[in-house]
Amino acid sequence: MELLITTLYAVSLATVIVLLLWFHKPAVVGKATAVPGDEKPRRRLPPGPWTLPVIGSIHHVVRGLGHRTMMELSRRHGPLMFLRLGEVPTLVVSSAEAAELVMKTHDLAFCSRPTTSVTIDIVGCKGKGLGFAPYGDRWRQMKKITVVELLSATQVKRIESIRAHEVGRLLESIAAARGAVNVSAEVKALAPDLVARAMFGGNCAEKADFIRRYNEVSQLVSGFFLVDLFPSSRLVRWLSIGERRLLRSYGGIQRIIASIIESRKAASTSDDGDNCSLHDHPAEDLLGVLLRLQKEGSLAFPLTSEIIGAVMFDIFGGATTTLGSTMEWAISELIKKPETMRKTQEDIRRVLGGSRRGVITNTDLVGLTYLPMVIKEVLRLHPPNPLLVPRESREDCQVMGYNIPKGTKVLVNAFAISRDSRYWTDPEDFSPDRFQNNNVDYKGTYFEFTPFGVGRRRCPAIMFATSTLEIALANLLYHFDWALPDGVSPEMVDMSEQYGMGVTKKLDLHLRAIPYVHSNMT
Repeated sequence: MELLITTLYAVSLATVIVLLLWFHKPAVVGKATAVPGDEKPRRRLPPGPWTLPVIGSIHHVVRGLGHRTMMELSRRHGPLMFLRLGEVPTLVVSSAEAAELVMKTHDLAFCSRPTTSVTIDIVGCKGKGLGFAPYGDRWRQMKKITVVELLSATQVKRIESIRAHEVGRLLESIAAARGAVNVSAEVKALAPDLVARAMFGGNCAEKADFIRRYNEVSQLVSGFFLVDLFPSSRLVRWLSIGERRLLRSYGGIQRIIASIIESRKAASTSDDGDNCSLHDHPAEDLLGVLLRLQKEGSLAFPLTSEIIGAVMFDIFGGATTTLGSTMEWAISELIKKPETMRKTQEDIRRVLGGSRRGVITNTDLVGLTYLPMVIKEVLRLHPPNPLLVPRESREDCQVMGYNIPKGTKVLVNAFAISRDSRYWTDPEDFSPDRFQNNNVDYKGTYFEFTPFGVGRRRCPAIMFATSTLEIALANLLYHFDWALPDGVSPEMVDMSEQYGMGVTKKLDLHLRAIPYVHSNMT
């Protein structure tokens, strides 16, 4: 939702208003302008900014990036704010107290996903995966499979060799570079390669095509789909070129996954082991786990190839977004704070001791104290999905004395909460030391810090994401010292944001990588 709101330009908006007012039947306009709960007696909705006919509150949130404009609006209208984005009633949650009520106290009422979003319907494979699936028995089954089979501590441990291999390739690429290194490009290339290999194995011919198709989808969803704002409008549906492009690109991803599955099944009955076969990483490959469960046939809801494809897309999208953007933000924040960079590298080099040969693994990092605080601080300032994944109310509910109608879309502004001075001292400042002797973490207990969500819909890949972040950053900061190009000062580093699948830096970060004298990577 955040992505489609914030890129809606004024000219497009004006055109749509004229078309809707001209072509909409009165009944449709009435439906679009009616506020849920208008029936007597009138319900007490949360406050919000004034609305316009047809478009509702859209004009308030097109002035900039969605999470930032909604943060500004919430400071005027309160921690629970009601917006009508086209036809879609939307609740924006912007305080830790309100977030706890929505994601803990009333979690069961708010644990489903939107059912009217065409974008979510496409990339969520009509709710057949995990991340975008509506709450119910099918979702509970997929959540259990993901937590117990795919992303358990044991499984994360099994893919450690994959992480080490891909991080080693990253270090070699940086060491071979001449001149300034495009750090943004390097870390963003690491994430999809690593996750795809963990999913499909090490000898998958379709991996590059899969990543290319995923990048196409990522670019498309960084734009907007008017049909998500006006789901009942046949005119908008007919005009929606973006929807058709997204269908084609996502369909390409599903065809690639189907081809990989067929190759895997064929190879499992032969001895050649070609093309993503079970012989590549039999104990580490996530696709192999799902195919084993499919073959066993003991699940209440059978795992079809389409469902497997949806789960693979969910895992790939969530993991690559978190890893790529968080590493990019981490290096960017550290290079702007030389003293913090020094403390982080000293912590890593203190634990690792003298000269180290090859890639540092997670088991080498026991005893680190400062790097985990750096990762926390990066996630606080730059949550991968600032508005979290949208929720939808399953029933009428009352929160903070306000009536929230069934079918309301819910956006938790984790970005606004983690930059709120009521919970954080100097909230805009990058200061990992704030977590010194501070038990606040991102695992779902502290509602002022929820980059991965809370409750039933909390991200199940926290362990995979954070352990991978730790090993990647530890290697980058141990084996290299980092410096800005000549003539560039820390204050000149541009920290502007842009949307893709998540929020990344608008401008790539270029740095000089200086091999650490005690490192054997060169």
